[in-house]
Amino acid sequence: MRRVLILLLACTALAAAADKKILIRALSGGFAYNDSAIELYKQEAGENADIVVARSMAEFEEMVADADAVIGGISKDLFPKAKNLKWVQSTSAGVEAYSFWPEFMESDVMLTNCKVVQGPTIGDHAFALLLSMTRGLHDYIPNKQQWKSRGDAPKGMTELPGMTAVIIGMGGIGMQIAQRAHGFGMNVIGVDPKNIPVNIFAPTIVPPDRLDEVLPKGDVVFVAAPLTPDSEGMIGSAQFNAMKRGAFFVAVSRGRLYDKGALVTAIDSQHLAGAGLDVTDPEPLPPNDRLWEFDNIVITPHVASHAKGSDDRRLELIAGNIGRFARGEPLTHMVDKSVGY
Repeated sequence: MRRVLILLLACTALAAAADKKILIRALSGGFAYNDSAIELYKQEAGENADIVVARSMAEFEEMVADADAVIGGISKDLFPKAKNLKWVQSTSAGVEAYSFWPEFMESDVMLTNCKVVQGPTIGDHAFALLLSMTRGLHDYIPNKQQWKSRGDAPKGMTELPGMTAVIIGMGGIGMQIAQRAHGFGMNVIGVDPKNIPVNIFAPTIVPPDRLDEVLPKGDVVFVAAPLTPDSEGMIGSAQFNAMKRGAFFVAVSRGRLYDKGALVTAIDSQHLAGAGLDVTDPEPLPPNDRLWEFDNIVITPHVASHAKGSDDRRLELIAGNIGRFARGEPLTHMVDKSVGY
């Protein structure tokens, strides 16, 4: 009798586990939603959860009602309809779509993102933007058939060793930028609200309330912080004015962290030597925007995280979390919803 009871309990537990429904929000193409990715998700879920795929908004609206998890995000208007929802996996590092949405942030639904995995790729891109300015590539590349002698070299060409980098946001992206800055012989000052242990790459890390104190020390200011209600607009006229004359500004996280008009003023007045922007507000940047007017502003269309290595790590993270959720295990890359990252 005892053996029969144990068997019944085991079967009941298995049936309950198999009732989990994980909905893939595959409304657009891309590596995270192609056939091989979906097959990987199904392998990770095993018999513990059903993987269902929505390839249109109509399908998603129908399927989300009884979904236990959503891969790819959920909108504010559909959230109330997802009565069984327990977990949302964002495919990006930024989760500002939820940070400004109290109903979700105050709910019991778990939120995970893809922080850290794209750090190396964005760290490379941040330095590509910086080097394009310090080595005059912003001038040479558009005019590559015009051979310029040393005397005609672009103004401001310089070297990085001995410079000071102020890095705002010392998470997975900021720490990768710090490693590269250290490798180039730069001094690093990090800015972050968390208690991050000092290390060889970032021997000085200060809280955000000391930002204006350290900005004048930076030859380069990198913005790698997440967008939250607290960080939105944190770099405005006062901060640009506080930066060292001749400094460079590089933004690779979110465009709403800095005041675009204040940046234009800082460049137009020649207070700053140049800017490298992978993120702007709005995106895409309108053709008539003033940022396009300056030769010493290098702009890329929010592509800093794109690379095979970054995509592979992101896919591994998502698939791993699907397996953990299906088995009832703790998820990785959890977002602390009390702070928004």
